[in-house]
Amino acid sequence: MGIKSFQGRRAEPEKAASTPICVKDYMSTDLITFRKNQTVIEVMEQLMQHKISGGCVVDEDNNLQGVISEGDCIKHISDSRYYNLPMDDNLVEKRMTCDAITIDADMNVLDAAKKFIEHRFRRFPIVSNGKLVGQLSQSDVLRAALALKGQNWGY
Repeated sequence: MGIKSFQGRRAEPEKAASTPICVKDYMSTDLITFRKNQTVIEVMEQLMQHKISGGCVVDEDNNLQGVISEGDCIKHISDSRYYNLPMDDNLVEKRMTCDAITIDADMNVLDAAKKFIEHRFRRFPIVSNGKLVGQLSQSDVLRAALALKGQNWGY
């Protein structure tokens, strides 16, 4: 006579509650933005005051024009020193990145994480019909990953 298992029937695994994982659920919408006609010094002051590393450049209608970062400001400082020029007369439009890569608000936040790795950016603007609606940063992706902690990465 063989040995019988006394474990009985196994219970069905519990399914985790569905956690939102779209970019729109984690993006920042209260943004510090800049204008093309501002000076780089004004941008540096705002970056330091708000403890941010960059921001979007928009026009009067909130259309995305580009992005300016700490790195762009540091290049400005370096060039000013190298060419012995005053730092306060350069405008954002000369230092910003014009062809900003954007991501869609409905994109999966884990797919957005891959874009951060591919492009080595710290933030991506979120645009709808040409208008800036938000921004996703690397820390937003980390926050999303922590919210998914313990769940299956499949979605």
